[in-house]
Order: sequence, then structure tokens, then C-alpha cells
Amino acid sequence: MMKHFTLCWLLTFGCLILSARAEDAGVKFHKAPKPYPTGAVTTEWPRFLGNTHQPLTGETKLLAELTAEGPAKVWERKMGAGYASPVFAGDRLVAFHRLAKEEQILCLNRETGEKLWSYEYPVEYQDRYGYAAGPRASAVIADGRVFTFGVTSWLHALDLETGKVLWKHDGAAEYGVPQYFFGSGSSPLVAGGVVIVNLGGSDDLCVAAFDVKTGELKWKSKHEWGQSYASPVPVELQGKMRVLVFAGGESKPSTGGLLAVDPLTGNVDDAYFWRATRYTSVNAASPCLCGPNRVLVTQAYVDSGSPCNGAVLLEMTPERKWKQLWTAPELGCHWMTPVYFEDHLYAFSGEKEYACELVCYDAKTGKKIWGETPAWEMPLADGRKISMGFKRGSLLHCDGKFLCLGEWGTLAWLDLSPKGMKVLSRTQPFLAQQSWTLPPVHQGLLYLSQHEKDELTGADPRLICYDFRAMAPP
Repeated sequence: MMKHFTLCWLLTFGCLILSARAEDAGVKFHKAPKPYPTGAVTTEWPRFLGNTHQPLTGETKLLAELTAEGPAKVWERKMGAGYASPVFAGDRLVAFHRLAKEEQILCLNRETGEKLWSYEYPVEYQDRYGYAAGPRASAVIADGRVFTFGVTSWLHALDLETGKVLWKHDGAAEYGVPQYFFGSGSSPLVAGGVVIVNLGGSDDLCVAAFDVKTGELKWKSKHEWGQSYASPVPVELQGKMRVLVFAGGESKPSTGGLLAVDPLTGNVDDAYFWRATRYTSVNAASPCLCGPNRVLVTQAYVDSGSPCNGAVLLEMTPERKWKQLWTAPELGCHWMTPVYFEDHLYAFSGEKEYACELVCYDAKTGKKIWGETPAWEMPLADGRKISMGFKRGSLLHCDGKFLCLGEWGTLAWLDLSPKGMKVLSRTQPFLAQQSWTLPPVHQGLLYLSQHEKDELTGADPRLICYDFRAMAPP
């Protein structure tokens, strides 16, 4: 009788899942992933750059080699405009994008892609440079809530379980936040019971903190630097918790730099100017932690004779002041946060895709160890070949290697060390420009965001979940 009951329950449960998939026309389910490998380690990814706030993850026992066919698809879902990265909590995935004239916060089952709930609100935004009109900042999951900061500076707090709106703020109407160059794009940070946002809007408000439960404004950091596209990073500096904000909005003359903010009060310990003098420039790469009390910031907009080209390594002194240790004018990351690993920095450096190289720097001295511009030819179905490269790619260190996503959708495992660069394996899941979103790996699954139409298949922008788990030994 028990066996019969169990079989009936499984059949019923399976039918419910299939029914839900059939009803959710937005998702295409391919195949369940392999069982989670015995002894595999997983890490949380509740916000952009995960719980380390750096492009590093402790995930292990991942797919060791990328073949021409690529990893197996688990599911894929058509998506709208934007550059936000998916985030995770338990079995839930939260994506943030724009459909038509609305921004949508979308909660999915991370292993099936099925929609659990969604919340939409109208936005009016047109990118003045022709880029996507959707959100740039990723959602944040914390304390059973979802927090989003939209392209027009709407800040929302939703219940993770139901999608119910708990509170919201209109940054433009309430705090005078302007459109800036590409709209708003700094992902929030939840720390100490508040949501911290590089809000901008006036000399009286650079960084703001809102109570996670009520949305009440708890404190604000007064500074003339505006809102950047870099995300705040928490760190311990000289024994005190601080939030690093690489600020700098649209201004004439251009201003911005690194703030060390007390997350309890909003007081700024010190501010270090680091911004290109060009009017049309942005600070977009998040601060990179380089050991105790040391932080690197980098920007890609080069000005002849400017003291703020490329990167600078700073150290917080016992007096709570920034001290410059070295500068590297040629280490200019557009939006990628460099990977600090074993006293070296690895990054894609360059403002333009045609003039970007993969580099290695000595983090102690700022000396460039090597620079490479990988290139190859990719055959097409009609017999033609096109020139390819990683261009302005992204790097994620995981499972003892570097996972790379190129600007046109190339996925590769790389071996990077001070001795040089080696492409271990490579595949082309899609051929689509603006593949700028760092691909998270969570619970052994890989999530790739395709932002433009696939030039190979014609597929529309989508979020694709791949089985990235290692094959179990026979």
C-alpha cells in the first residue's frame, strides 16, 4: 500500500510540474541536470558578485571541459532588455529586466525556470547612446526580501515568497536623481539592517541607507560625487566595517572617486578622487579587495596627461585616510571588476572592444606582467569564417580555474598565472553582442544572459541555464 501511495504521489507531483511548465509559455525546459556531485561545494549568490562581492566563487566539482556542443541546457527563458545579473536564494532565482514599457522583477524556480511570481511597474526611459533601455543594476536578496534599483532610480522592496511590494521610493521624484549617462545602474547592498544605495541627486546626497523593513531613510552621506555604475562593497578596514563606494555621476567638470562609508551612520572616513577628466566618462567597475586594508579602483576612460588614468591601489591607514601605493595607467577596466588571486590581478583592460586585452599585474608593485589579445576564426554554417576574440570579457574564478565570457558570447575555461595565459577549452553557446553580464554559477548550474539576438540561430534575448555539474565517476 505504501509503495502504491508513493508511486501515485510521485506521478501526481510530476504531472503538476509538467502542467506548470505547460502553462508557463515563457520557459522552454530541456533536461534535468545531473545529480549534484558528492562532496561538491556551493556558495550563495544573493547579489551581483555573490557573497564575496568579488568575481570569485567557492563552487567546486564543475564541468571540466567545454566541448563544441557546449554544456547541456537545462532551461531557457525569453527575456527583455537590460544588463542585470540573476541572483539566488534557496531554490529561487530573481531576474530583473524590461518588457515593453515596464520593468519586471521576475522570480523563478532556479532548476526549472518556472515562474513563481512577477511584479511590473511602468518606466519611461530611452538610452541616449542607443544601448538597452532596461535595468543595469542587479536585484539583491536578503532577510526574505528582494530589493531592486531600476534604470529610472525606482527602489523597490518585495517579499521573496509572494512578490508583494513592501515599500518603494521614486529616486527622481523624491531625491532629484537625474538620468545620468546610462540611467541608474549601481546595485544596492544590504548590510546592518539597511539597504545602501549610491543614489546621488545633489551635493547633499551621495549615498543613502533605507531601513530594510520600513523603507525609512536612516542616513545619508553628504558628498558632491554623484551616482556611478559601480556597486558598493563591504569590507573591514583597520578593524572597522566600512562600505566602499566608487562614486561619480554626470558632472562638469567630471568628479568621482572612492568613499569609505560607515554603514551605521553614513559618515565618510575619507574620499579619494579617481575619475577621468572627460565629461563622457563613468566609474563602473566595483572596488577590488587586494588584501587587508587595500583596495584597487579602475576606470577605462583615458585622458592624455591625466593623473587618474587606469587603476590605483589604495591603503587605509590607522588614521582612516587613503594612502596611494601605486598607479597603473594602462590597467583600465570598463565594467569588469578585476580578479585578485594569489597576489596578482587578472582583468580585461580597455575602453573599446577593438582595443582591449587580457592582462596580469603584480598586485604588490603595480607592474604589468603580461598582456594578451586572444583571437581565432570561427567557421559559420555557410562556409564563411569570422574573426573572433574575447574583446571586453568577464572573468570569474571558480573550481581552480578562470571562467571567461567574451563580449560576443564565447564561453571558455582559462588557465591564468603570472607565467601566462592558456585557453583550456572553449565553446560558443550563442553569437550575440553586448554579452556583458558576469555569468553566475550556483548549485553547479551556469546562467548565461544573452542580451542581443543570436546571429547564428536568430534566437531572441534570453536567460539560459546550463548543467555545469561534473560528470559522476563510473
